[in-house]
Amino acid sequence: MRAHLIFTAFIGLLAATLVGVGEYLLHYDAQARFTQGGYEFMMGISASRTTIGHFFGVFGATLYPIGCYHIYLMLKPASSRWASAAFMISTFGFIVGAVWIGSRASISALTQLPETPEIASLISLYDLRYETLLQVIRVTTLLLSIIVICLSLTGRSRYPRWMALFNPIGLIIANFILFATVPAIGKHTMPIALNVAFFIFFLVSILAIRRSKTIS
Repeated sequence: MRAHLIFTAFIGLLAATLVGVGEYLLHYDAQARFTQGGYEFMMGISASRTTIGHFFGVFGATLYPIGCYHIYLMLKPASSRWASAAFMISTFGFIVGAVWIGSRASISALTQLPETPEIASLISLYDLRYETLLQVIRVTTLLLSIIVICLSLTGRSRYPRWMALFNPIGLIIANFILFATVPAIGKHTMPIALNVAFFIFFLVSILAIRRSKTIS
């Protein structure tokens, strides 16, 4: 079981790494204009960079459900029902997320074109069709985090109680704080905050498993 848990956590870690690299290539802007709303931060990003980012992001996102299965296994001893809910909610969120990140190279290409009423109309449709999906990802991450916190604190899951501190939504908030206090570093993590959060989450999960004396 220990090897199985570490393997599934490693796949989750790999997913966060690949999607993080992809999203960084798609979204990073030295001026940190991604905090201002709109798509100005994408202007000047080359097509080759966004194409590479697109494939890293899309293929990496397909691995996230295995990471979700890892979370299910870790939470299951505390409550099979809520662990299953965590698996379904998080998997749904990451599937939607794969669709969203698969759209980013296209909106980047649109922002490179001269502004016309037709382009503005396409961008408005994009906002409706794809930015809505981003809200779904945020909600599912919040719900997953609540379940992780509650089941970890029971002391009956495979997670130690302190794992509640490393819930994904809390780590995302930490990214915002980092950006506000140390923008020179935060501007690199902020565009990929969700993936940074899950990278840390899966990494800490592996460390917790390796330190545990009850998981065999």
